[in-house]
Amino acid sequence: MSATIKTPAEIEKMRRAGRLAADVLQMIGEHVKKGVTTNELDKICHDYIVNVQKCIPAPLNYGNPPFPKSICTSVNHVICHGIPADKKLKDGDSINIDVTVIADGYHGDTSKMFVVGKPSILSERLIRITQECLYLGIKMVKPGARLGDIGHAIQQYAESNNYSVVREYCGHGIGANFHEEPQVVHYGKPNTGETLEAGMCFTIEPMINAGKRYSKVLPDQWTVVTKDRSLSAQWEHTLLVTETGVEILTLRDDETIDRIINH
Repeated sequence: MSATIKTPAEIEKMRRAGRLAADVLQMIGEHVKKGVTTNELDKICHDYIVNVQKCIPAPLNYGNPPFPKSICTSVNHVICHGIPADKKLKDGDSINIDVTVIADGYHGDTSKMFVVGKPSILSERLIRITQECLYLGIKMVKPGARLGDIGHAIQQYAESNNYSVVREYCGHGIGANFHEEPQVVHYGKPNTGETLEAGMCFTIEPMINAGKRYSKVLPDQWTVVTKDRSLSAQWEHTLLVTETGVEILTLRDDETIDRIINH
């Protein structure tokens, strides 16, 4: 199985789904504050996606066992797939909110780090470096580049800052399906892996740990945490390979990177 090349009509649907997913992250920011529960954040996002956007939250009932909520909320040492619950956020907590919207049959998938109150110096640096890892990966994307080029750029930068890259979870092709080929790992060697072609859509979503890279899955069969309980951070965008580079389909207004990068 190799990546599907999207038609112009499919690309337009991917652009719309991407914009809607980005809108959810822009909407939820003001609600991330001390005392709110991740369940409350989930409900706000669910209502917005379903009632305002008239879309479908892809995580809800996805997988086996079915994921029980509409967004993933991964707090502090949770790497990914955190299930919203009744625990209240407190000052200094870092949280990744991961949103996937289905609009007209196509998926837009994106995540952002938020901090409650004032971040610790350690947390602030990890969050910043992880976002820079994402941007470095995105800047590698163009026709003729290879998946290993993306992984290598991310791994080198993370490890040069004394952080580690989670290996068990990765980016993925996306379109009419939530998860398609190819798998986009965030480590690797340049000039290895699948060659990128215009019309491919996939996510880059580096998960970077302040401690060691090892992870474990909790008994709920979804929540992934760092084995050493060190902080973890993640950022994610859905991307389109263009004829000359890359388009970020889930770009938010608060970002300074260009939506379209030509090489």
